Amino acid sequence: MYPGFYKIQPLQQSQPAFPALCTPAPNKAPFTNNVYIANYDHNNQQHRHLAQHQVAPTAPSGEPLSFTTNLYGTIPATFHGSAPPPPTDNAHGNPQSFQQPHPNGTPYCGQQQHHASQTQHPQQHPSMAPAPHSCPGAPVHPIVSYPSAPGSSQYGTLKASKTTVARTIPNLMNTPLHGHVANVGASSGIATSPSVQVAAASSAPSSPNTDDAGDTSSSTTSAPWMPNSYNSLERGGYPDSMPPSNGMASQALPCSNHGYQNMQVTYQQHPVTRVDSSPSSGGYDQSGYQQHSQPLPNLSQPSVSDVLRPVNLQQERSLLPPRPLEAPEPNLSPELKAANCSPQTFRCTLTGVPQNQALLSKAGLPLGLLLQPFRDVQQQVPTSNTIVRCLSCLTYLNPFVSFLDERRWKCNICSRVNCVQDEVVHQYNPETRSSYGELRKRPEVLSSTVEFIATPGFVSRPPQPAVYLFVLDVSHNAAEVGYLTYVCESLLENLDKLPGDTRTRVGFVTFDSTIHFYHFQEGLSRPQMLVVSDIDDVFVPSHDGLMVNLKESKELVRDLLKSLPSTFGHNRETHSALGPALQAAYKLMYSTGGRVSVFQTQLPALGAGLLRSREQGSGTSSVQHLGPATDFYKNLALDCSGQQICVDLFLLSSQYADLASLACVSKYSAGSIFYYPSFHHVQNAVQLEKFQKDVAHYLTRAIGFEADIRVRCTKGLSVHTFHGNFFVRSTDRLSLANVNPDSALAVQVSLDDSLADYSQACFQAALLYTCSKGTRRIRVHTLCLPVVSQLSDVYAGADVQAITCLLANMAVERSVSSGLSDARDGLVNAVVDFLDAYRVSMSNTTQQSGLVAPASLRLFPLYVLALLKQKALRAGSGVRLDERVFAMCDLKTQPLQQTMRTVHPDLYRLDDDTVHPDLYRLDDDMSDQGAFRLNGRAVVPQPRPLRLSAEWLSRDGAFLMDCGDVFYLWIGKCCNETFIRDVLGCPDYASIPPAMSHLPELRTAPSARVRAFLGWLQERRAFSSTLHVIKDGASAKTVFLQHLVEDRSEATFSYLEFLQHIERQISK
Repeated sequence: MYPGFYKIQPLQQSQPAFPALCTPAPNKAPFTNNVYIANYDHNNQQHRHLAQHQVAPTAPSGEPLSFTTNLYGTIPATFHGSAPPPPTDNAHGNPQSFQQPHPNGTPYCGQQQHHASQTQHPQQHPSMAPAPHSCPGAPVHPIVSYPSAPGSSQYGTLKASKTTVARTIPNLMNTPLHGHVANVGASSGIATSPSVQVAAASSAPSSPNTDDAGDTSSSTTSAPWMPNSYNSLERGGYPDSMPPSNGMASQALPCSNHGYQNMQVTYQQHPVTRVDSSPSSGGYDQSGYQQHSQPLPNLSQPSVSDVLRPVNLQQERSLLPPRPLEAPEPNLSPELKAANCSPQTFRCTLTGVPQNQALLSKAGLPLGLLLQPFRDVQQQVPTSNTIVRCLSCLTYLNPFVSFLDERRWKCNICSRVNCVQDEVVHQYNPETRSSYGELRKRPEVLSSTVEFIATPGFVSRPPQPAVYLFVLDVSHNAAEVGYLTYVCESLLENLDKLPGDTRTRVGFVTFDSTIHFYHFQEGLSRPQMLVVSDIDDVFVPSHDGLMVNLKESKELVRDLLKSLPSTFGHNRETHSALGPALQAAYKLMYSTGGRVSVFQTQLPALGAGLLRSREQGSGTSSVQHLGPATDFYKNLALDCSGQQICVDLFLLSSQYADLASLACVSKYSAGSIFYYPSFHHVQNAVQLEKFQKDVAHYLTRAIGFEADIRVRCTKGLSVHTFHGNFFVRSTDRLSLANVNPDSALAVQVSLDDSLADYSQACFQAALLYTCSKGTRRIRVHTLCLPVVSQLSDVYAGADVQAITCLLANMAVERSVSSGLSDARDGLVNAVVDFLDAYRVSMSNTTQQSGLVAPASLRLFPLYVLALLKQKALRAGSGVRLDERVFAMCDLKTQPLQQTMRTVHPDLYRLDDDTVHPDLYRLDDDMSDQGAFRLNGRAVVPQPRPLRLSAEWLSRDGAFLMDCGDVFYLWIGKCCNETFIRDVLGCPDYASIPPAMSHLPELRTAPSARVRAFLGWLQERRAFSSTLHVIKDGASAKTVFLQHLVEDRSEATFSYLEFLQHIERQISK
C-alpha cells in the first residue's frame, strides 16, 4: 500500500528542494489509499521495463505472465522472482533443486555451466608461484598457482553500463508517500528489488519451500516432540555428544485459541509488561555493569480524552513525554491482550484498523506493519510438534480464532470453519505429563509467538549444515588499516561459539589482485595456499579440502588464523579483485548454501564488478549516484539467493568505495551491511573497539538458514509492498538465504474491501528456517487489532513511531528511484495531508486556530523534520555519498527502536539539580527518585528526555545524547567540577582529555549511576555503541549540534519555521 508520495508541483532545477522554497501544491491529491486513475496504467504501460529485459517472460506453462508496476519496474503478478517455480518431487509439492536463470535469460552462474566448467579442466596442473611478501619470521605456506582455465568463465565479465535504454519514468513527484495502489498491466520485463510492490489481487502459486508446503488434505501435521531451548538451538558451539542431523528433528506443542466477543474500542497508551519485552541479549556490558532484563516502570495510563486532546503545535512547550515513548495498546479483552504479539516483534502503524478505505483516506495516515521476525527473546519460545492450519488459507492456529466446539474452530483470517482430529485434542502434554483435554489449553492458544518443528511436507532436502566462508581483502590498503589482525583474533576467540553442530563447515578466501584459497587436506601439518592468478576466469582449484568440517580441522584452522596477519602484513599489491573473489565464493558455496562474510577496504579495481569513483560532483540532484553503477553485484546476489547463500559486507574504508553498488550483494541475498568510514587500528581506537565488539556479536549471534517469510492478513486486507533486505518470490512471500535477530522489515498494507463484518483484524507472519543445529522450524507471530469505525479511534490508536519508520522506508526507496528532492517533498506532504485531514475532521467540533494535532500524534511533524535532517535524506552536498547510502541501508533494516534513536536522538541532562525556566523541574533526575533497581543492586536512574534544541543546553551542565550507534557526552565549559571529578575522574574542565571515549569506573555514587544508565541504554540494542566525550569548545561540538533537529541548520528549517511552512501549505 502507499507506493506514492503526496502531490506537489515539480521543483525547478534552480530551486532548492527543501526547505527554502517548497513549491505549493494547488493540485495535491488527497492523502488516500485509493487506486490510481484508470489511465495511469495505460499511459505508462509501454514504458514499464528495464534495460536488461527485452523479452516478455512466460510462465512454466507457456502462458504470458501478468505484471504489476511499482517505482522500480515491473513484477509478475502470478510469480515474483528471477525463476519460475521449482519442479516438485512428491505429493506434498516439495521442490527439487533448481537453478534460477539470469534475468536476461542467460544463466549468470548456471548449474549446467557449473558442471561443464568442472569437466573442462580435469587436466590442469599446478605450478609453483611466489608467496605474498611477508615480514621476516612469518610462516610460509606451501603455495600452488593455477593457470587460467581454457574457455570462457562461468561468469564472464559484466561491464558497467554507462548508457541505459531510454524509458519514461511515471511522474510520481506529485503523489504522496502512501497514497495509491497501482493497477496491474502487461509489461516486458521483470524487476526484483528489496522493496517490491505486489499486486493485491493476484495470488502466488503455492511454493513447496515455504510454510505452505505441507499436506493440505488435513489441517494437522505432527512431528515427534522435542524440548526447546532457544540458546541451545540458536547459539554457538556444539556438544560433543550431539549427533549430526540428517533429517527432520522433532518439535513441540501445537496451538489453538479462544473465541472473543465484540468490544467497544478505547485505547490505553502506556507500557505493557510482556513476557518477551526484555531487551535483546546481544548488547555489550559497560565496565562494571552487569546486563539485566528490566523494562521501564509502568506509567500512569492516559485516558482516551488525553490521547485525543487537541494540541496546538506552535504553542506546546512540553512536547516530549516524560519517559521514552511506548507503542499504543490496542483495546482487546485481557485474555487476548496477554496473548497478543509483542510490539517489539510485530506492530502496526494503526492499532485500530479502519473499517474501510474511505475512513483510512479520511485519516490521512498510512497502514503498514513493522516486523522483526527472528528477534532475540530472553525466555523460551513455546514450541509444538503438531501443526494445525486452516484448510483454506493455511493460517496457523493462533490465540485469535473462534472455537465453535471441542473440535471445530473458525479461522480469523478467512473465516473458514475447520475441524481437528480427536488425537490433537487429547494429545500428550509433556510439561504436565497428561493430555491437554481441550484446544484452549494448548500453548499456541496462550501465546501469539510460537515455534513448530517442520514436518517432512515442508522440506525438499535434508536441512543444510551451518556453513561459513570468510572472504578477506589482504591488499596493501588492508594491511595499512590493520583490520585483519583483529578479525583473526575474534575468530580464534569465537570458533567454538559459532552457531552450529558437529556438521559445521568453514572455509577461507583471501584476495588482492589474485585469489587465494586455503586447502585443509587431512594429513597436512599446516594449511596449503592455492593461488588462482587469472581473475577473468575464476575457478575452484580443488573440490575437496577447501570447505572443511570445523570440528575435524579445528587445529589447522587455528594455525591459518594465527599466520594470516603476518603473511600479508607487508603486502605491496594495491589492487582489489572483489568481484572475482565473490565469484569464487559462490562456486565454493554452490552446493551447500550458507553465509559469506566479506571484508573489503577499498574500491574494487580489477576483474568483474570493477568500479570507478562517482563521488566527484555528486549532490542532491545526482540521484543516479544513490543507485548501483553496475548490475554485477545485484545479479550475483540473485544467484546466491537461489542457492541459499547470504553475503554480509564489512566495508572499512576512509576513501570512496561506491557502497551504492557494493550494497546490492547484501540487499538481494538478505545480508547485513557494516560500514566503518574512518577505520584505522592506530589512529581511530574508538572505531577499532566498536569493530571488535561488532564482529564478536556478529560471529556468535543466532542465525537461521534457507529461510522464507509469508505474511497473511484478514480477508479484506492484503500485502502491498515489502521493504528490507530479501528477495521477493510472490505477493506475500519473501526468500531470505539467512535470517538474523538484528534485522527488521516493513510492509505496506492495502485495505481492499470493507471490514464491517469483523470486530478484529489479524496479521500473521510465518518464518520457515533451518536452525544452526540442523532442524527445520517454523516461527509464527500473530497480531490482533480491533477494527474501528470512528475517525477518533483511528487517531487514538495511531503509532507515531511506526508511522515514521514506515515513511522512512518509503522515502529511501523514492530517493533511489525518483530523486532525493522528490522523497523530501513527499515527507513534507505527509505532514500536510495528515494535519489538513485532522483540521477538517475537527472543524465541526472545535474551533481552534493555529496548527492542531491530536496528542497521540503531536510528535509526527517533529519526527518528519528529524527525518529530513537525518544523514540519509539531508539536503546539500555536505554528506559523503557512501555515508548517505549506508544511512539509507540502515533505515531499511534496523528495528524500530534503533531507527528512532537514529532519527530523533534522546537527550538527557546528567548533572544534578537544574531548573529550566518556564517549564518543568529537572531536579534529581539522576538520583534514586524515579529510578529502578536491577536485581536489587544496581540503581538505574531515569532522567527525563529533553527537546533537541540548544535552548535546553547550558554551559553549566553535562548532557548525554543517545544517537543509536554513538553516545555523545557534552560537557559545558562551566560544568560543576564535582560532576567532572566524580564521573570523569578529572580534577577540572581543562584537564578533560580531548578524545575521551570511556568513563572510568570510580567508587562514587554519581559514577555508578551514570555508568548504570549508560549500560542500561546499551543493553537495549544489539550492536555496540561508541562514547565520545565532547568539550564545549572542541571542534567535535559541530557533530553534536547537528543532531539538535529543532534548531535551524544549514539550509534547513527550525521546528517552528517548519510548522509555519506546513501551515502555509495547508492554507493554499
